[in-house]
Amino acid sequence: MMRDGQATISPDILARYAADAAREVEGVRAVVGRRGVKVTEADGAFHVEVHLRVEWGASIPEVGAAVRERVRAYLERMTTAPAADVEVVVDEVARA
Repeated sequence: MMRDGQATISPDILARYAADAAREVEGVRAVVGRRGVKVTEADGAFHVEVHLRVEWGASIPEVGAAVRERVRAYLERMTTAPAADVEVVVDEVARA
């Protein structure tokens, strides 16, 4: 991602940042899937798709909202990229 002559940050690095941020949220057991986080860029903004396994008994809407906010804030803090569009997909619920 290019910002006025600054260095480019690859989508793979942004995906790692997003995965780290998602794992910090209470109720998230793991980022899952072959590509647990997918980052795409369009018109200078980026879209993040995060696939999760959540804890049994966790409120999926609350976990999803917390992950969206945490990932967005983390990426804004770590990069100069504009706010991310973050989509959270719960693929699995961990057994109790």
